[in-house]
Amino acid sequence: MRLTKLEHAALSIEKSGSRLFIDPGKFTTPITEAAGTVAIVITHEHDDHWTPEQLTRILARNPKTPIFTTPSAAEKIIAADLPDIGEVIDVSAGESVLVGGFDLAFFGGEHAIIHSSIPRIENVGVLVEHGALYYGGDAYSAPEGVDIDVLAVCANAPWMRIAESMDYIERVRPKRVLPVHEMLLAKVGKTLATTRLRESAERAGALLVDLQPFETLELD
Repeated sequence: MRLTKLEHAALSIEKSGSRLFIDPGKFTTPITEAAGTVAIVITHEHDDHWTPEQLTRILARNPKTPIFTTPSAAEKIIAADLPDIGEVIDVSAGESVLVGGFDLAFFGGEHAIIHSSIPRIENVGVLVEHGALYYGGDAYSAPEGVDIDVLAVCANAPWMRIAESMDYIERVRPKRVLPVHEMLLAKVGKTLATTRLRESAERAGALLVDLQPFETLELD
């Protein structure tokens, strides 16, 4: 399997000619390379994790591709009335699915707290291929008792402190750490965040992999 980091929260995973997209949102360059897409996972409803335009581009090349997401995000996607839309499937923590050769399992349930005045929304993390990749979306949930090869970790967001991402790495103890969710950072801020995440990765015995947009990584 091969993982490609797109901008911000968006990831693409390829396996035996099939492709899985995770969180193709508004801070990601318009997606045009989408052949072979068999599934799309959207961790929650915020538009930095999905937009109608990004889904339309993917679906135009792969009509009726199933979309797995939270119930609240599913409502918004269905309401967008996209051309070539297929099944939009509600998922929640504890569920798993085999789709297009990808084994997916879902964890979590709620978005991290942004502020006490802002209602919390649904959020699911996704485990790909029994631990090849785990991405928690906008939360620090993680599966228990699973050896994770690559843990995608937020580098910056209005809802987080870098200390929380550092603690997350040291709690999960993956083999490799991939910083994501960084498009609100200037270059100097991204460098600082990556440095701190690397420190925690090293303490956890992990390797930090600082992929730039459109760079790839082979998954175990």
